[in-house]
Amino acid sequence: MKIMNNIKTAVALCAVGAEKVVSNELRKMGIKVDASLYGKVRFYAGIKELYQALIGLRAADRVLLETASFKAADFDVLFEGTNNTPWEQFVPEGMGLKVVKVRTNRSLLKAETSIQAIVHKAAAQRLCNQYKMNRLPESGVNQPVKTAEVRVYIEKDIVSLLLDLSGDPLFKRGYRSEGGAAPLRETTAASLLLLSGWKRKFPIYDPFCGSGTILIEAAMYAWDMAPGLGRDFAIQDLSIADNDTEKLVREEFRAKIDFSRLVRIAGSDEDLRSVSIASSNAARLRDIAEGRALQHGIRSLNSEETGIDFKVLPMMQAKSPFSDPGFLVTNPPYGKRLGSQPAAEEIYKEMANLASRFSGWKLAVITDHSGFESFFGKKADSCREISSGAIPSFFFEYDVF
Repeated sequence: MKIMNNIKTAVALCAVGAEKVVSNELRKMGIKVDASLYGKVRFYAGIKELYQALIGLRAADRVLLETASFKAADFDVLFEGTNNTPWEQFVPEGMGLKVVKVRTNRSLLKAETSIQAIVHKAAAQRLCNQYKMNRLPESGVNQPVKTAEVRVYIEKDIVSLLLDLSGDPLFKRGYRSEGGAAPLRETTAASLLLLSGWKRKFPIYDPFCGSGTILIEAAMYAWDMAPGLGRDFAIQDLSIADNDTEKLVREEFRAKIDFSRLVRIAGSDEDLRSVSIASSNAARLRDIAEGRALQHGIRSLNSEETGIDFKVLPMMQAKSPFSDPGFLVTNPPYGKRLGSQPAAEEIYKEMANLASRFSGWKLAVITDHSGFESFFGKKADSCREISSGAIPSFFFEYDVF
């Protein structure tokens, strides 16, 4: 049953600090944005816009559909509001349902475990009544059952019931079979690129390329390749799924890919294995872009085939391979995620030597060390916090290196 002829409210979850990027992405697709909030962006969507957001957003971690919004200051009203939601229009018969997350802020309802239990009970009761069953299906050892995942956000007593359309987080693009040590999320890497102001006409270099995430996201952006072309989404199992619309949106995105553009993307790392993984990940991206079956394991392709020039070099030997200045965008590989803080601070000091080999370049650095500037030896032109997990990160930008 298709019910998405009308426009509904949807939510794109993202890293705190990346809301503006996601809002701009949505507007560029022609999608109307409602509000930019803390770690999420509300927007209006029909079925086509939902597929556009799922397949095309670079900086969002999830896309959720709001099934209901109502005021509830006590548990009885919460139950009634959830039970009055037409879950049968979204969740097909034979599918389970699970409340996976609850967030409450400045509201009378605070007990997250109790909220989770009541929302599940009310939604399950509605579905069981509609489908004439005693209980919803549950996965067993020998009987896997697909499950609709619900998130509950309560802000100033306003309840928002959100159905996950993504499935796996959107940072799982499909090109990375191995990430190396402490890899940067793909969506965070895309956010850095868009926040830095990098455009495809400028060279870009990463002297700590690791598994290549920043540079691969840059190549995807330069080719105008939608990041979700190589994967499926949870919406496909819901009643609102529309295969014809999904196919149309995928074809529209794939038609935009252009490998003929001048792309100057390069990077290096001192670890041979990391560079091998980066090259293999870049090769898988090209597979996705050209609609080929993915090949796993380590692969060896040259820069002409992948669009990215990877080299095995320590940071102290990295130098610009291009004639004009561009953007250094990087995630130094030490700190809380990996290694020790003193080791990280020594790396930051050594990074100052990059200036002589990248004169005139813009530098953009993400790190979990708030004191980066003092060790690097120069105050950043701007700094913002970007957090997508338990450890906050800081994005330092230097307009001219």
